[in-house]
Amino acid sequence: MATQAPSRDGVAAPATAPAVRLAGIRRAYGDVVAVDGVDLEIPPGEFFTMLGPSGSGKTTTLRVIAGFERPDAGHVELAGVDVTRVAPSERDVNTVFQDYALFPHMSVLENVEYGLRVRGVDRRTRRAKANEVLERVRLPHVGSRRPAALSGGQRQRVALARAIVNSPTVLLLDEPLGALDLKLRQEMQIFLKELQRELGITFVYVTHDQEEALTMSDRLAVFNNGRIEQVGAPADVYEHPETEFVAGFVGVSNVLERNGRRFTIRPEKIVMRGEEGEGEPGVVRDVVYVGMVTRYIIDLDAGGTLVVVLQNLETSSQQALEARGRRVRLSWRPEHTYEMGKEGE
Repeated sequence: MATQAPSRDGVAAPATAPAVRLAGIRRAYGDVVAVDGVDLEIPPGEFFTMLGPSGSGKTTTLRVIAGFERPDAGHVELAGVDVTRVAPSERDVNTVFQDYALFPHMSVLENVEYGLRVRGVDRRTRRAKANEVLERVRLPHVGSRRPAALSGGQRQRVALARAIVNSPTVLLLDEPLGALDLKLRQEMQIFLKELQRELGITFVYVTHDQEEALTMSDRLAVFNNGRIEQVGAPADVYEHPETEFVAGFVGVSNVLERNGRRFTIRPEKIVMRGEEGEGEPGVVRDVVYVGMVTRYIIDLDAGGTLVVVLQNLETSSQQALEARGRRVRLSWRPEHTYEMGKEGE
């Protein structure tokens, strides 16, 4: 992998040591291999997401970076320094957890100050710094409250404030929005991305939520069975999945076999016309109306099933549901297909 980090305006920044570098990381628990030979480089200032289902190895990898887990094999580097055997407290990283991990008996301000207090920073300096960080996370007036008096979104921002008050080089975030409802989670996604840009800190984010990963990341790594299946910018991973697992896990993708070729096509890239149109003929087996869009499940005459997603620009729910059982033809542009390699290649 290249170590030259692209800047946000697209111009390559000078080559520097990666903020995080993992080389041959392996971690097993008895006979269960949680992480199996992971190599990864994350440049400074990047919002990097480790995406995968439960048990894929993403959280264990994050814990290895933090120092909470010691790898059975491989090396961890932070800013070019090997920290594989360095204690978590001695690494220039902080971690934000899903359950916030705030001290209930302390005020919000005392929670945020805690890391500075442990480091021996004097009371006046740490109080000023804590208030400054609370302002940055848009909670300037809650310092005297206890965490129990705050909403879930506010507690998450306090946890963020506590994690960034020491200005770590790398911030690790382990499913931090998992406990929030959908609307608040979407708001926090935007907030986190804006905060990361303001701070310029490297964020390493763990999630199983594909939309979250696509929305927030500069780059992402898709994990499966302890290995990384693909690394790239969100658009590249979505548009050009390298394996069938990535095609199915990152969004929804159709996989078809034709003339010995196996390729993927995203549902929103397919054009659906009436029976007299051009394209592959088939029958609408089922219709799923979900508000802004409708999903049509089409059984093709030539074999195979495709999911088609269409926006409901002028279509009512009744009109959409009436398509069930109709004959249609499907077509797509060749550049919107991506040929799959054989399994194991």
